[in-house]
Parts: sequence; structure tokens; C-alpha cells
Amino acid sequence: MAKNLEEKRLFSGEKVKVVGPEYEPGIPDKPHCWRAKIHDREEMLKYLRSGERYWFNKEWYGSEKRKNPA
Repeated sequence: MAKNLEEKRLFSGEKVKVVGPEYEPGIPDKPHCWRAKIHDREEMLKYLRSGERYWFNKEWYGSEKRKNPA
């Protein structure tokens, strides 16, 4: 069972218990380095191509299909 339940009020006024934040507070000690996780050239190219497709494809934008282009 969740250890940090918070009591919230619905719009109807009913009280419910919801799970609160699950992260550790603080500031990261170093920036995230995606290059350290990718070991060879092919993996890096695959990563960059998928990012390009995600942001610049005409049919898709992000994870949602758009009816009207941005």
C-alpha cells in the first residue's frame, strides 16, 4: 500500500485519498548525459533519427497525430 496518501476533496465535496509525490526532494548532483548511455555510432544515429521523426514529421507531432499542421 502507498505510504504517502493525501486526502483531497472532489468537486462534489467528497473526500478521497490519493497518492502524493513519490520523488526524492533535492537538486540533481550532475546534469543528465544521454551520450553516456549510447555506446556506438549506430545507436546514436537511431536515437537522433527517432527524435527528428518525433518533432519534424508532417504526419505526426510528438506522440499525437495532428489534424492541422503546426
